[in-house]
Amino acid sequence: MADKGKQKAFDEFFSGLNYGSKTVKTGNVLISDPFLMDPNFSRTVVLMVKHNDEGSLGFILNDQSKYSITEVVEDFPKFKTNVFLGGPVGNESLFFIHTRNDIISGGEEILDGLYWGGNFDELKAAVSDERIKRDEVIFFVGYSGWEKDQLNFELSERSWIVAEITTKEVMLQTGKTLWNSKLKKLGDKFKILSNFPEDPSMN
Repeated sequence: MADKGKQKAFDEFFSGLNYGSKTVKTGNVLISDPFLMDPNFSRTVVLMVKHNDEGSLGFILNDQSKYSITEVVEDFPKFKTNVFLGGPVGNESLFFIHTRNDIISGGEEILDGLYWGGNFDELKAAVSDERIKRDEVIFFVGYSGWEKDQLNFELSERSWIVAEITTKEVMLQTGKTLWNSKLKKLGDKFKILSNFPEDPSMN
């Protein structure tokens, strides 16, 4: 009877979790479920920069590499910032988001005052002239991509929690702690889950 009671409490706890909207829009973040088994997305927060009927594209915000932008791009001006690993797709490609649409043209606005991409030569010139700061641009190698209906399926499987994020939160570049902090804001139950060990066998 005790085991049945524990199982009932366990089921009630997880059935009561609110995973947010089942629809995604540009500018949302996907917070990985604490028990997501995919090693590419374990405890990640993914900023969605594109979502339509053809598929979805985003960048992992909390997986910073040990490589600086000058190590990744050979002729890049001196700039003290490390590149983030945006996801498992297109690892030979560089992407960036920024808040300086006034000096970098061609970007797509994904949040209020936050832009994806733009003229790379203008960005390099702004770095060279010290007109852009470290907290105004984030670089990614690779991206996270989903084919048509793939993300919708993963949402139905409760692999992701859909949440809002602000431009300020994105540009703080808080790294690994972002997953915990976003999860805790979703309520007491998710706060409990945020403290679970990454490897359940360690519990």
